[in-house]
Amino acid sequence: MAGTKSHGVQQVILLLLVSVLLWQSQAQAQSCSTQLSNLNGCAPFVLPGASNPSPECCAALGAVQQDCLCSTLRISSTLPSLCRLPPLSCGTN
Repeated sequence: MAGTKSHGVQQVILLLLVSVLLWQSQAQAQSCSTQLSNLNGCAPFVLPGASNPSPECCAALGAVQQDCLCSTLRISSTLPSLCRLPPLSCGTN
C-alpha cells in the first residue's frame, strides 16, 4: 500500500510540473506576441526603398527578446513549405 501511495504522490507532482511548464510556455508566447505587435510601427521601414527606421521602431525592436524574434523568423521561414510553395531564396543586396 505504501508503494501505491508514493506512486500517487509522484503522479500529482508530475501533473503539477507539467501544469507549471504549460502555464509558463503560454505566458512566454503571450509576451512574445505582445512584443511582436509593438513592431507594427516598423512596417513602413521593411518595404523596398524605405527610409531608415524611426526611433520608435528601433525602440520597439530593441524591446523584443532575441529568442522571440529568432523563433518568429524560424517559424516564418517554414510558411512557404507549409503552404506547398517553393522555399524562399533571398539574394543579398
